[in-house]
Amino acid sequence: MKKVFLAALASVASVVLTAQEPTQPQTVTLTLDQAIEIALDENPTIKVADMEIERQDYVRKETVGNLLPSLSASGQYSYSIIKQKMSKSGLSFGADNTVTLGANLTVPLFVPAVYASLKLNDAQMAEAVESARSSRVTMVNEVRKAFYNMLLLQESLAVLRESEKIMQETVDNTRMMYEAELGSEYDYITAQSNLSAIMPNIIQTEGSIQVADFYMHMLLSLPNDVAIELVGDLDSYSGDIINRDGSYSTDISNNSDLKLLDIQERMLEAQLKVTNAQRMPTLSAFGSFSLYGNDMPEINFGDIAGSGSAANSAKQFWWQHPASVGVSISIPIFSGNKINNQAKQAKIAIDQLRMQRVYTEESTNMQVRTSISNLVTALSKMKANETSMAQARKAYDITNARYTGGAGTILELNSAQLQLTQARLNYTQAIYDYLAAEADYEKIIGRDYVPASDEER
Repeated sequence: MKKVFLAALASVASVVLTAQEPTQPQTVTLTLDQAIEIALDENPTIKVADMEIERQDYVRKETVGNLLPSLSASGQYSYSIIKQKMSKSGLSFGADNTVTLGANLTVPLFVPAVYASLKLNDAQMAEAVESARSSRVTMVNEVRKAFYNMLLLQESLAVLRESEKIMQETVDNTRMMYEAELGSEYDYITAQSNLSAIMPNIIQTEGSIQVADFYMHMLLSLPNDVAIELVGDLDSYSGDIINRDGSYSTDISNNSDLKLLDIQERMLEAQLKVTNAQRMPTLSAFGSFSLYGNDMPEINFGDIAGSGSAANSAKQFWWQHPASVGVSISIPIFSGNKINNQAKQAKIAIDQLRMQRVYTEESTNMQVRTSISNLVTALSKMKANETSMAQARKAYDITNARYTGGAGTILELNSAQLQLTQARLNYTQAIYDYLAAEADYEKIIGRDYVPASDEER
């Protein structure tokens, strides 16, 4: 994927840059596949989804850590300022200096809650992976429709500009005929009126192209000072569309919304097992080792009896190193009915999710059938508009020849021009409607994106 992205941005080398004018904006020329690859690599939505997969991986590793031995060490030093005395005789206990070192080892042997948590982590990881896939499917849908929309607007503007040119020629011809007193002023004014009427459509289309360009920059995460030039036109898709066999699958088993609901049900069931596991005992082994050192004086009770004091007894540092091992078990008995209430909540949530799953499946089935209906309708409209466009072209040529020869009227010519313009716009719109419906259909059935180069292989 990175290679494709680099290849796409290497087209910044085909990028229209003028060395003499370094301030001139760059232009990136993109095919549909290149635009999709850049969006899948650079869009923050996709990056966040991928980071969530990585985060869930660390969550699982954290859970696994609860099954591994844990080892801790401690150390302490203390100096006695005032020591405890046994009696008025002055006999005291304790040492002036005490050093304590210790180590504790705990080995989990049977921890049901952790085992259940691992299954929950697996479901969470599956949800993160499916969410990332869903983000990619959605992103491909948005980029495809944005790409087709820009082509539609650009081609619509080209049609309007061509119509403007034809209308301008008509205005010029009627003006010359009017000035030569071979035509009426009415024809001249009518031609000017038709030319003026098309200008708002041109201005609106230019504004729509600018908005579509902003949206494309956002999807591809490209700087605004980099101009985007799209490769291809909608007419190039028409041949492939007409050759489609017209059979569409209604299989929605790969739909991301349904798959996410299935995974969420698994998560709730795993959460229920984690809750129930809190009722089970846990077993662990432990071991401890301590090292004590102090300068406790050696007490000679004979001296104490004779002198009443051990103050003059000799001092030496005395070390002890006790060690112990064992097994501990923890058995839950009563927790205020908290676990039972948690389990009931989880069961209700599972029932709710199952009901939602049934409704979502019905809704998705309706969406996929509606999408297929839109595809069939768009294909029929495209074929009909193609015929209408050819007829409008022929009608315009005949009317133009009649008007030039003086046998036709300006009204007939204007009507033929408008019909031709509308037929061409309708044909382009029908191609876009089919491509947009196809993009929505593939999103609904959850079809993963496959680059055109991989499909050819």
